[in-house]
Amino acid sequence: MNTTHTQQASTFMVIVAFATVYLVWGSTYFFIQKAVHDIPPFIMGAMRFIAAGVIMMAWCIAKGEKLWNAKQVMVASIAGCLLLFIGSGAVIWAERKLPSSLVAVLVSSSALWFVILDKPKWKENFGSGYIITGLAVGFVGVVLLFSEGVSEAFSSTGSLAQVTGLLVLVAGCISWAGGSLYSKYKGSGTALVNTTWQMLAAGLAFFLFSFIAGEWSSFTVASVSDVAWWSMIYLVIMGSLAGYSAYVWLLQVRPATQVSTYAYVNPVVAVLLGVLLAGEKMSMIQVAGLAIILASVVLINIARQRNEQKAPAAKNGVAAKAA
Repeated sequence: MNTTHTQQASTFMVIVAFATVYLVWGSTYFFIQKAVHDIPPFIMGAMRFIAAGVIMMAWCIAKGEKLWNAKQVMVASIAGCLLLFIGSGAVIWAERKLPSSLVAVLVSSSALWFVILDKPKWKENFGSGYIITGLAVGFVGVVLLFSEGVSEAFSSTGSLAQVTGLLVLVAGCISWAGGSLYSKYKGSGTALVNTTWQMLAAGLAFFLFSFIAGEWSSFTVASVSDVAWWSMIYLVIMGSLAGYSAYVWLLQVRPATQVSTYAYVNPVVAVLLGVLLAGEKMSMIQVAGLAIILASVVLINIARQRNEQKAPAAKNGVAAKAA
């Protein structure tokens, strides 16, 4: 597979995949916080991704997928460590130190790192006013959405822990964007196989670091609440098997900048779930932030549609000249 170009995919499947990434990942902030309350972060990551990886491998074997291509395994393992161990690991660790609202603000910056790090698309991305405007507007919307929560976080005690958490999150966002692009351009084979090896590699990395961090010395299975276990099950099935698989597939069939819009939509879903399920209230500033975020996604997708319409026209023009 030539991964320097996006593959063709049905519009319906693309819509379903985007809906899964948008909605499911928006809910994972809540469940990560519930799980990490009782389970140490590295142990939690190991449990989540090893379980999901084993299930995915069983599915690959049942489908007769080719699992043992050395180059594919190596690339997928590197991508998995960048994406899941460092990227998702930063979120898991930070949610023990920072309010989820503050975590969501920083994670949304991943969309900006996609543009900065996607060198093959620099000309296209930086040459599109719609894309640049959409990314900037989206980040402003996320800041507005969580501005009140961020102010409260910085006005409280424990500023050193918060600064450390912020730095970890920034590193995680950069690693997530870099790992996504590495997987897109260097990966080969099916999304199913790539996802399997990414999860297993990340799970093993989490497992190793759980010993280095000494988490097992104070952890007992009996101390984990039912809420934490159910949260873990949700993260494995919905967050990893459904959400992450859809994400890896989208990276193969859609431009990375378009896929990165999940970073703006996930906080919207998180807020709406808080209002609907936890009885939280929304201020006018938060409503404005939601509207701005949705407008940013529209701008970015308009740019993509225009670029896709221009591409066939340009090819037809070249063909006409050649004739």
